[in-house]
Amino acid sequence: MTRADAPHRIDYLEYAVASIDVARRFYGAAFGWTFQDYGPDYCEFRDGRLSGGFFHGEPRPGGALVVLASDDLAASEAAVTEAGGRITRPVFAFPGGRRFHFTDPDGYELAVWSQS
Repeated sequence: MTRADAPHRIDYLEYAVASIDVARRFYGAAFGWTFQDYGPDYCEFRDGRLSGGFFHGEPRPGGALVVLASDDLAASEAAVTEAGGRITRPVFAFPGGRRFHFTDPDGYELAVWSQS
């Protein structure tokens, strides 16, 4: 299945962690995940099917940041806003592309990313 076959599918999860090294050791030992570092403040993990990342930040027990994939970031942002979502972090660039964060009507934060 390609991204075009399933627009806005859950594509990635991110966890704010106090220590990337501690998270890497725990998830590697507990589940056999593999890792790729992207600088000192970000580490991608892979579980064999899904990937995600650890970043230095305030841990938020109870939930990961769910990241959705998009082929048209501007259209996705417009759709989120029109549906009643609130943009909490405008579009920004990161080493894999660009993305924005938003909250849904219940206050859950998600992100949408695109390679371009």
